[in-house]
Amino acid sequence: MEGRVAMSGSQSALREANRALIVETVHRHGGLTQVELAGATGLSTATISTIVKELLSAGVVDTRNTTRSGRRAQMVTIAHRVGLAVGIHIGVRQLRVALGDVSHEVVAEQTLPLPHEHRMDTSLDRAALLVTDLLERVGSGLDEVVGVGIALPAPVDSATGMISVRGIMRGWDEIHIGHILSKRLGCPVFVDNDANLGALAESVQGASRFYRDSVFVRASYTTGAGVVLGGQVHPGFAGTAGEIGHVQVDPAGDICRCGSRGCLDTVVGASSLIEPLRASHGPLTLRDVVQRAADGDAGCARVVADAGSTIGAVVAGLAIALNPQAVVVGGELAETGETLLAPLRDAIRHRVLLNQIAPLEVVPAELGERAEVIGALEMVFRSIDFVARPSEHSSPSEPGMGD
Repeated sequence: MEGRVAMSGSQSALREANRALIVETVHRHGGLTQVELAGATGLSTATISTIVKELLSAGVVDTRNTTRSGRRAQMVTIAHRVGLAVGIHIGVRQLRVALGDVSHEVVAEQTLPLPHEHRMDTSLDRAALLVTDLLERVGSGLDEVVGVGIALPAPVDSATGMISVRGIMRGWDEIHIGHILSKRLGCPVFVDNDANLGALAESVQGASRFYRDSVFVRASYTTGAGVVLGGQVHPGFAGTAGEIGHVQVDPAGDICRCGSRGCLDTVVGASSLIEPLRASHGPLTLRDVVQRAADGDAGCARVVADAGSTIGAVVAGLAIALNPQAVVVGGELAETGETLLAPLRDAIRHRVLLNQIAPLEVVPAELGERAEVIGALEMVFRSIDFVARPSEHSSPSEPGMGD
């Protein structure tokens, strides 16, 4: 009898594991036929068919007829409720797009690499095409999209959807980004700084969700911070709060994109991290540096640790002024873990007054590289009555739509 119970428990655990595998695989790809699911998971088509029926009955997935190689097939997608939001993160070297439904569940997402100093028109074209591609994968159309959120690596005036400081993104100045994409997609578009949206996401779903006052530090190709006070993101006038990448740390340093000398970005930005390694390591990308540092390469770990100390010294000034409960650290450099965090934490603690009642916490971000796009989705959720569908007669260029 005991053996039968154990066998039954094992079979139940296996079934649950297979269910989770199928859901995760559909989620990752946006939509697959049952035959494709079998190939991607290694499960038999009979197992796939049985579990898909269970998931369909439970409202976890949707199915629809499609055609593959001239034959009819059944496409499986993650179920979503009426209306979809789109989150877009246009980074320095990567584009990420995600679709989210009214339950705040991401139903599909994809990333694409971007060239150095990518053009505004080309990048927005890529974003629009990726949005329509993801919608097609989940069996939806643009008419189901209630709003789009865009995260940019630059300060943004949320009232206009325009970058508020010239020179930060070359070729993007004085462009109504939200208005342009709104016309292409036919729905409201909202634009904000990526660190602000990373801060929003971490405060809602991530490492700072238990704190009312926090700072999110995004250490990547450039460095920025998002400030959350009383549970709300504080963008500052015209969106320039938290632009720590332009705090001067070396009065005799290089000229920054913003026109000032010796900004933090000129000391810990991607090119500044890579250059000292060129003689010993040859050509590298920032991704190479992060990966090698995480794998224990002494030289790469050294430049990341030095960057952590320098960033920490700047964040300490912000922490003294704002007295947050937590500093959450994200971005590519944070993927090195304590290699970045330990010296950053030490630099903050050596400079910030010790609060005996509630000492400042310095913790890694929980949402990783998805924080900014999740924040972009959250921005849409907060900006629109998400349950109600937008009016067919509304104009995409109405006030408050990012133009």
